[in-house]
Amino acid sequence: MKQKIVIKVQMSCEKCRTKAMKIAVTADGVSSVAKQGSENDQLVVSGEGVDPANLTRSLRKKLCYATILSVEEVKEKVEEKPEKKPEVHSFSHLPQFPVYYQLHQPSPNYYETVYDQYPADICSIL
Repeated sequence: MKQKIVIKVQMSCEKCRTKAMKIAVTADGVSSVAKQGSENDQLVVSGEGVDPANLTRSLRKKLCYATILSVEEVKEKVEEKPEKKPEVHSFSHLPQFPVYYQLHQPSPNYYETVYDQYPADICSIL
């Protein structure tokens, strides 16, 4: 069951907001966290199997003030879209190749330069 929890938290500075968001994100089952409210003093936590009491308790330990405002079940909207039939394209104007050439591209030829240590024009017997 997916649920949406709104918790009012005392967040007077940016550091407190960051700390509250980190605590909420690390809770079990949380999928998203957002700030809300006129002064950004509310956290909206959504997820599956989230325990609001444990989350509020851990926020109180670190930030001193946290209150549950609402807990509600999120109902997923099921919209039925009319099915579109896929368009069938005719490729009869293209040349047909055997299946082998369609699956395997010929590999390029690589040549290696060999260095000769003993050139032929130097004579060591003279």
